[in-house]
Amino acid sequence: MVTRSPVIVALDVPNAAEAVALAESVAPYVGAFKVGLRLLHGPGPGVIAAVVGVGKPVFADAKLHDIPTQVGAAAEALGRYGARWITAHASGGAAMLEAATEGLAKGAGGAAAGVLGVTVLTSLDDNMLRSMGLDRSAGQLVSSLARVADRAGCEGVVCSPKELQVVADVAPRLQRVTPGIRPTAGEDDQARTATPEEALERGADWIVVGRPITAAADPAAAAAALAELIAGREGPT
Repeated sequence: MVTRSPVIVALDVPNAAEAVALAESVAPYVGAFKVGLRLLHGPGPGVIAAVVGVGKPVFADAKLHDIPTQVGAAAEALGRYGARWITAHASGGAAMLEAATEGLAKGAGGAAAGVLGVTVLTSLDDNMLRSMGLDRSAGQLVSSLARVADRAGCEGVVCSPKELQVVADVAPRLQRVTPGIRPTAGEDDQARTATPEEALERGADWIVVGRPITAAADPAAAAAALAELIAGREGPT
């Protein structure tokens, strides 16, 4: 068992009861939990409070993106449910991210809480970005968006493992939260991925792990194996 795990488990399950049961089963081996869109738009944001009751920080992956007043109000509501972090798309601009930060702080009522700016989704690669009319690489976009998140007072950013050094170079203050973690190379809907060891070596502060744990025959055993793997390496400073 590790005591300071960098692993955030993505609770991508259909309902609150399954989310809480899964969280309880893997809690001894991980550092936090992610509640994503499936739960937030299914059973609703009350799931955040239910998972907070397990005793680990909760990352509400709401991916807010709207005008600043709407985002600020939504962030405040999520903060009232006990979210330790919420996400907002950095492409929404500094004013929107500032509103998210202010709203979350108000909703959290003095508890630790911070906004993570989403940079470029890990499902996108450079070819996909070009097909969308964007003439910059994922790394270039992440660099620009990390600067926006830094100026707006975000606590961190969400970026793929491939851009961890980019963020460290342009905004070293920011926490780096990394999805797209896979034990081995595989085919799924993630384009820019890495193994847990690679992501941590590159400087991830947190790694978000979903299917390698949640789709395992024994999620607790999978989480324990990952904890043992991480404990066997020297973490980032």
